[in-house]
Parts: sequence; C-alpha cells; structure tokens
Amino acid sequence: MADAILVLNAGSSSLKFAAFERLAELPVLMRGSLTSLQSKPRMSVSSAEDEQTTQTDFADRPIGPKKHWNSSLPSLTGAGCFNPSARSVTRSFTVDAISLPRRSSNRQHSRNSARLPLWLRFINHTISKSSSWLAASCRTPCRSVALTPRFHAERPRLATLYALPRALTESGIMSFGFHGISYGHIASQLRERYGPTAGGRAVVAHLGSGASLCAMREGKSVATTMGFSPLDGLVMSTRSGSLDPGVILYLLQDRKMLADEISQLLYDRSGLLGVSGISGDMQRLLDLDDPHAAEAVDLFVYRAGREIGSLAAALGGLDTLVFTAGIGENSPLIREKICEAAAWLGVTIDAERNREGDERIGASGAAVDVLVIPTDEERAVAAQMLSVAPLEAIPRQRNERNPAK
Repeated sequence: MADAILVLNAGSSSLKFAAFERLAELPVLMRGSLTSLQSKPRMSVSSAEDEQTTQTDFADRPIGPKKHWNSSLPSLTGAGCFNPSARSVTRSFTVDAISLPRRSSNRQHSRNSARLPLWLRFINHTISKSSSWLAASCRTPCRSVALTPRFHAERPRLATLYALPRALTESGIMSFGFHGISYGHIASQLRERYGPTAGGRAVVAHLGSGASLCAMREGKSVATTMGFSPLDGLVMSTRSGSLDPGVILYLLQDRKMLADEISQLLYDRSGLLGVSGISGDMQRLLDLDDPHAAEAVDLFVYRAGREIGSLAAALGGLDTLVFTAGIGENSPLIREKICEAAAWLGVTIDAERNREGDERIGASGAAVDVLVIPTDEERAVAAQMLSVAPLEAIPRQRNERNPAK
C-alpha cells in the first residue's frame, strides 16, 4: 500500500473526497462525491484500479452532517485506499477547512453547532469524524493538516475594506473572499494556457450551490464577490447573496426575528430555493415550466451579469471569462444567458461549442476569450499538502511483499 493523501472537501450541498498517491505527479487512487445533500442525495465513487464508477441513490430527502459522513465512510474504506484493518495504511491526510469555534463544553458545543450556518456544520462534523476515524485507523503516524486558502490575501487593501469605523476593521471585520482553492487551481490552468499573463484581465465564475466571481490580473486575485462571509455576492442555491443591511435591521426590529432565525433564513431558505419556492437545484428549475422557477433563474443570471460588469471595472477591462464548478461546467444554457448579459464587454460565444461543452466556447475573433475549465479542488489541496509535507519528509513505505523494494 503506497503512502497516500486523502482530501475531504465538505460544502453546504456536497462532500467530495479523493485519494492521491504521494508522488510528485499525484496519481489518483480513487475519487468520490456525495452530492445534492439538500434534495436527493447521490453517491458517486470511482477507482483508478478498475476504472469503474458506481452510483448510489439515497432517500428522497435531505440528509444532515452525521448521515453524510456515515454514508461516505464505506466508500473510503471499501476502495482499499484507507482500510482500518490493512497492514499498510495512510501516513498523511489533509482536510480542506477553516477554523471553527473551540469546544467549551459538550452542551455549549451542541448549542454553538446548532447556530452555525449549514456549510460550517458540514465542515465541523467532517473534521471531527475524519480526525477520529483516521486516528483509530492508522497504525503508523498520520499527519493531519488543515489548509486555509490564501489566494485572496494579495488583493489590494481597498478591495478588503468596508466603510466601518476603523476599530471594527482592525478587529477583523473585512472582506476575506472564498473559493480560494478553486480560483488558485483555475489560475494555474490559465498559466498553462497563456503563460505568465494567465489570460490577462480575467473574471472566473465559480458557479455551484455556492457561487462567486473573482477578478484576476495575470492570475492574481484583484476582487471577489464573497466578502466577510459566503453570504455575499451572487444568488446561490439557498443563500441570498448581496442584501441591503437595512433588510436585516427591519427583520430584527419590526418583524422581531431572532438572530438565529435570520441566519437560517439567509443561509438555508433564500437564493434559488427562496425565489422559486420549489428547489435550490439549478437543473431542476431549468427543467420546470413554472414562472417562479424561471424568475429564480433569471435573477441568478441578472446578478451574475451585473457583477461581471463590476469586476471588469475593477480590472479596467476584460480579456478572459472562465466558467467553472457544477453549474458553470455543466449548464450550457446558464453560460449562454450570462454571456448575453456580458455581451457589451465583448463577450460572444460559439453556440455549438457551448452546447458541446468544449473548453473554448468563445466565438472566433471575439474580443474576450471564453473558457470552460473544470475545477479540481481536491488535486489542488493535495498539491498544497506536498508543499507542507514534501516527498522527502516522510519516507516511502516499503513493499510489504518485498521489503527490499
């Protein structure tokens, strides 16, 4: 059994996982995902060994953090990459996560967890369960690393500030940005295609259940739509996106809503789900002949188009537009609608290439290159793990059958 890196990527509507052999080229041992957690959960697992993908449908209802981890565990052990009973087991793993509140007591921790937004509850539970599982499974020392993306850290200071009293800013209330691992991966892909310029002035659209845009100049973050929290910016599956703060004051003062109720409203009951009253799943809304579903889709597109204009202004123009993540990679219609909204910037697509899902979907001779590049957050995390724990830092395991190898 080779040394391996296990990447767990938990979000509000999915848990993605991948195992990579701990070599410079990071060969994939297995990949899997548990998706549509808020609607119709589905498990997909593929192994590099047999090159087959298995699909499993769960109950026709949402599942919570506990069940989503328990549902994924058999795939992690069954794939043979991380087996508690194996003689040779994982030496290192990484969790893509952010810092979470410390436990003051079990009772207090339960109360705090209940107040966390859904996306943080999934991450919190995944960190807790995976750490316990690996500690029990590994008969040789495991190395646990939580990576905090730094992609947005180099933005200009003005792009991180809110117009609040300086004391609040200095206490840490500022724009941080999210989806940094995904954007970092796309930036590296743009450098492979364009060289050091990385597509020049680029806007990358990470459109999934959580959605955001990032303006890049030569592969470096200049501005992004998410700020202090992942509530900001675009309309999302169940999150509101940008909202006048006066609405929150109104809900508190006039509607007498509690802070926890408002948090649940903005994180879990708004966005596509709230506007449509049907679902937060984009493909389902596109398949329906329903005016509320259509309005939710139109609002998603409108806000995306408006924000692309804002980011193009921050860049002083636009050379490249990139679509990535679930909706961006898989919905030709949404790509088409957003590009129509950005046509004034010189964005024109080739309809046939767009329908076929080609990488380059921009029209020939258009002023702006339009690309569809799949994100691979798991590989990006594994690559960062190698930089944290270089190949020579942990000796390679000997072949169990031939110790001399």
